[in-house]
This record gives sequence, structure tokens and C-alpha cells, in this order.
Amino acid sequence: MITINDYKIKEKRREVLFMAYTWTFWIIAIWFVINAIYGWMKRDNQSLVKSFAWINVVVVIVGFWVYYKATPVAGLKVWFMILNWINVILAIIQFYGGFKKNQKDKK
Repeated sequence: MITINDYKIKEKRREVLFMAYTWTFWIIAIWFVINAIYGWMKRDNQSLVKSFAWINVVVVIVGFWVYYKATPVAGLKVWFMILNWINVILAIIQFYGGFKKNQKDKK
């Protein structure tokens, strides 16, 4: 038998997961903007590019985990998935840029 307390607990859990979804989306969105702009300006600094790539790996793992485990927000659901996949692509590009040999080193 479901009591009022059970309903309140379920409602509170849903509210917390809803907030986790929304907050995580905005944190990842802000990180993406900072990462893309600053990473582009400092793309010659390979150690910084590698660091950003590894941070992106963590961001992607957290992003996909929250996307599939938290209560989705209808207006953010598609944008959250797009942002996660753009971060995957950005991480791949940053790993490539961070680990490639510089043309200056070959001369």
C-alpha cells in the first residue's frame, strides 16, 4: 500500500534528479564554451590541449550518465544529447592536437 509519505519521497527524488539534469546541462554548456574558445586561442600549447581533452572525457562520462539516469527535462533533452556528442568530437580533436608531433619539431 502506497502512503502519502511514499509519494512525497518519490516526488522529492524526482525533483532532485530533475535539478541534477538541469544543472549538469548548464555546467557542461558553460564548460563547452570556455573550452572551445580558450582551447582555440591556446591550441599551440600541447599540454593545455591534452588537459582539456582529459577534462572533456570526464565531462562526457558525467554528461551521458546524467542524460540516461536523471529525470529528463523535455526542453533540454535533445540539446543535452547534442552537447554530449559535440564534447566527444571536441575531445577527439583535442587528443589529436595534444598528441600529434609539431611541424617545428621535424625541422
